[in-house]
Amino acid sequence: MSAMNATARNAAKLDVLVEAGLWREPGKVKTLLRRAIGQAAATLSTGGVEIAVVLTDDAAIRLLNRQWRGIDTATNVLSFPIENPAGNRQLIGDIVLAYETIAREAGAGHKPFAHHLAHLAVHGFLHLLGYDHQNDKDAAAMEGLERKILRRLAIPDPYRLVPAARRAPRSKLRRNLMH
Repeated sequence: MSAMNATARNAAKLDVLVEAGLWREPGKVKTLLRRAIGQAAATLSTGGVEIAVVLTDDAAIRLLNRQWRGIDTATNVLSFPIENPAGNRQLIGDIVLAYETIAREAGAGHKPFAHHLAHLAVHGFLHLLGYDHQNDKDAAAMEGLERKILRRLAIPDPYRLVPAARRAPRSKLRRNLMH
């Protein structure tokens, strides 16, 4: 069986909702998200899952972050897993992405916006599957999966160290991906 057929068989069904006008070219963004999350689903053999992805802004994600996590600040991505899926497809949850924070982080990290967005989509998907980064062991496992998936998408390692003048401490990088 070809890699393309395996990827198609293990594809995730995505409903992408654009809730903020900052997301220019939503068609390209949706294609990127489907490719990134589809590759993650194929890599982890979690085909047949269904996810809603919400493209929003910092103001909206800040409200969600405050309401659900008690943290009154914007973040890049939030994941909301559903514990009891119902129906024929396996609805596993929602991923919410904030344009301004993602753009700011991509610029600060000297990364293409599309690469950072794909990384965060994969990161959010892994959270929906129960992966987390609350301790070093779990963080290393989650980061390893992210690297493997992103490598298959020809996206450079998002955790690679950049010259000291341009990087935040490792613990700060991990904290910035909290959601």
